[in-house]
Parts: sequence; C-alpha cells; structure tokens
Amino acid sequence: MLVLITYDVSVISDGGQRRLRRIAKTCLDYGMRVQNSVFECEVTPAQFVVLKNELITIFDPEEDSLRFYMLGKKGRQRVEHVGAKSVADPANDALIL
Repeated sequence: MLVLITYDVSVISDGGQRRLRRIAKTCLDYGMRVQNSVFECEVTPAQFVVLKNELITIFDPEEDSLRFYMLGKKGRQRVEHVGAKSVADPANDALIL
C-alpha cells in the first residue's frame, strides 16, 4: 500500500536537528522523498506498523508532528504530479544497475 508521510520537526529545541535527520533517514529506509518533509512509502501493512512505531519513538510529541496518509494498494494511480522535480516510480520505471 502507498503511504504518504509528512512531518514537522522543531529544530529550535534541543535535539531537533538530530530528530529531523533520524526521521528523514527512517523514511528513506522505506520510501522516497518527494518534497523536503514528505515521503511516499510503498509498504505492506506489517511494514507500516514497524515504520510508524519507529517514527513515533524518534519524534517529540510536545514539539513535532507526524501525519500518515494511507492511499492504499492503488495509491500510485491517485497521485498526479505537475511541475519540476518529478519522482521516479520504482514500480514502473526502469532501474539502471
């Protein structure tokens, strides 16, 4: 299923920069960055549970926010991109190794 993850991390507070980097790195382990704080992750339901739990342990609920948009199995078909910086679709685009 396709999950869109967005986050806002306060970098003013102590440890904010570190949390920001850790959240981005965790999201990169499961998907691809489509904008600065936005990731598209193609995951199974079990992987989503693990990913969500990892992110929840990293962020500070008093300072930061996380949002999860479950777009489902056909989520890619619901995404329309206009403008610069299009993102590769690993399911349909050829990979060069």
